[in-house]
Amino acid sequence: MQKLTERQRAVLTFISASIDERGFPPTLREIGNHLGIRSTNGVNDHLRALERKGYLTREDMKSRTLRLVRPLDGSSSTPPPPPVESADDVVERDDDLIEIPILGRVAAGLLHEAIEAPEDTVRIDRMLVGRGADVFGLRIVGESMIDAGIHDGDYVFVRKQLSANRGDVVIALVGDEATCKHFFPERDHIRLQPANATMEPILIPKSDWRSTQILGVVVGVYRRLH
Repeated sequence: MQKLTERQRAVLTFISASIDERGFPPTLREIGNHLGIRSTNGVNDHLRALERKGYLTREDMKSRTLRLVRPLDGSSSTPPPPPVESADDVVERDDDLIEIPILGRVAAGLLHEAIEAPEDTVRIDRMLVGRGADVFGLRIVGESMIDAGIHDGDYVFVRKQLSANRGDVVIALVGDEATCKHFFPERDHIRLQPANATMEPILIPKSDWRSTQILGVVVGVYRRLH
């Protein structure tokens, strides 16, 4: 049986105490708050280590499905039955998540319709995009932003808004198509700057620029690892 670090032992002790006292395991956020772990990713790292060492099992990476496989002393025991989730448990768990629509091609004037009929949706922790944020996702095509760490095939999470600060990475409409670029308002034009030294910026005269051309500001990037 592999030994536990002090941190892993503390996580397991807190989970065990929660199951004993309440009949169900804590959420990722509760574990993080109790042990001073600032991110849910940090909590997940400890949970994955406990799974690898044979102390925990869980389904679909959900904290509410955590089950103790063996006690801290390493002796074998029959694991308790999985806890039955109440409606309150489900609400609490879901409150930590936000469902984001993943859109396909976004054309001028069609953002609202695209959000209403997304190609897909993903659920992520609210702390990654901010509470109350109106966020949608887009799949990046091309390599115009590779120097900003945004590659062909990546998904960007976009906070829907009509304005942006200088230098922000935005999703903006150019003609009838949405593009991902750095936003630079200049004296006579708007410069949409790619993060690729081989590509030229897009210059739009201020007389032709409309505030509705900004669809939102990029707040996160997701990449599938194959």
